[in-house]
Amino acid sequence: MMDVFATLSGNIGIGLATAFSPANLLYCFIGVFAGMLVGVLPGIGAVAAMSMLFPLTLNLAPTSALILLAGIWYGTAYGGSTAAILLNVPGSTSSAVACLDGYPMAKQGRAGIALMMTTVGSFFGGSVGILLMMLFSPVIVGYAMEFTSAEYFALMTLGLVAASTVAGESVVKSLAMVVLGIMFGTVGIDVYTGGERFTFGQASLYDGISIAALAMGLFGVSEVITSIRAVHGADIRSKSITLRSMIPGRDDVRRSMMPMVRGTAIGSFFGALPGTGPAIAAFLSYAVEKRVAREPERFGKGAIEGVVAPETANNAADQTAFIPTMTLGIPGSATMAIMLGALMIQGITPGPKLMSEHPDIFWGLVMSFWIGNLILVVLNIPLIGLWVRILTVPYQLLYPAILMFVCIGVYTVNTNTFDVWMVVLFGVLGYAMRIADLPAAPVLLGFVLGPMMEEHFRRTMLVADGDFLALFHRPVSGVVLGLTIAILAWGLWNTLRLHRARPASP
Repeated sequence: MMDVFATLSGNIGIGLATAFSPANLLYCFIGVFAGMLVGVLPGIGAVAAMSMLFPLTLNLAPTSALILLAGIWYGTAYGGSTAAILLNVPGSTSSAVACLDGYPMAKQGRAGIALMMTTVGSFFGGSVGILLMMLFSPVIVGYAMEFTSAEYFALMTLGLVAASTVAGESVVKSLAMVVLGIMFGTVGIDVYTGGERFTFGQASLYDGISIAALAMGLFGVSEVITSIRAVHGADIRSKSITLRSMIPGRDDVRRSMMPMVRGTAIGSFFGALPGTGPAIAAFLSYAVEKRVAREPERFGKGAIEGVVAPETANNAADQTAFIPTMTLGIPGSATMAIMLGALMIQGITPGPKLMSEHPDIFWGLVMSFWIGNLILVVLNIPLIGLWVRILTVPYQLLYPAILMFVCIGVYTVNTNTFDVWMVVLFGVLGYAMRIADLPAAPVLLGFVLGPMMEEHFRRTMLVADGDFLALFHRPVSGVVLGLTIAILAWGLWNTLRLHRARPASP
């Protein structure tokens, strides 16, 4: 036990030294500030923001790049609740549920209390999520070091299938998008045979498709096109929100305590599962609070529990989502796929060896979470007036600037105009997918995980002399693949049941 604490304290020391370097402190601040700004603006989510800022990270040190992207990720959860409470328009999907009771509180003149308690809840949930990551990541890595390619292939398949079937309405559509993503991921020269795959004779495609171009087009550009049509400038007043109005009463604090605890537990659990993430954790947390409440009729009319619990849950989920991504190299969402892509572009192989080979990256990132969450608490309340004024900026002025930034950003990666055209192509594709109600996140997951799955599958087949059943011979891979098949069957059956339950069109 003493050895465990000694190792943990040593790793914390490495992490603190890395996170407190002037450069990483600056990128942590930039990341969380940009995340809050993006979270406040309705229509631009964390995925779009991370996609658009992705090229900027390519010239940074790996740790700084991850700290910047991570700050944007959890910063949006803080900022998203501001627009939800003040404007009844959620800045991000995970903050949508905060509208239900946050906006009624604002109309009652209690917006300041709602904002203060969500900030406290977000910090509490995020802090517990970081602690869980610190304590459980070394344990998971200890088991993962014994895994072979068969286990990794099975786990990646499970992550891909779970992410496609658990959250989406149509399993068939999600799986089709996964296949499309895998096809995009296999474009280029096959490293085993030297043959061309999906290059159509274009030399610019020999090295494959850039993850920056794919993510920026699919999420960033399509998000901007969609938002131009969907949202308009806001007419709100910030003078009613003063520091005095943010001080909660004794009853508000009493009612918020247990929802914070339950929201943290729900968010921590669902954040670590592939395919769930902060949005589902927030909605589940709200449902649980309404079910256990003594006066459920208060929900939807300005109940403080209905704001605190989901905001606590989505922040806890934001932190625990890093556990499978950083320890196993298996992202459970599009945002985590971007984080993984940032690592791979830097030449660092994600997975269990990351902690032993690059402890400064792993523990520096973890310690930056503490710094980032503290910065968010310090910034969130005093800058409420600034966020409110930003909400009044006309979007027709904002979005052209974002598109220009996207084009400049992707061009500077390789100084190649081909990448700009790829962004345009994927932007049009992403917008068409939105119109056709096709999910974009499975495309990015398939793009990142597909080539890794192919590599592990080939290794397994080489060792097993082409015996496909070798994937089921090892206990872990056999159980995981069995679970994958069960989830897939459940998802397909659920889709079929929903299809049959729909009324026939006249």
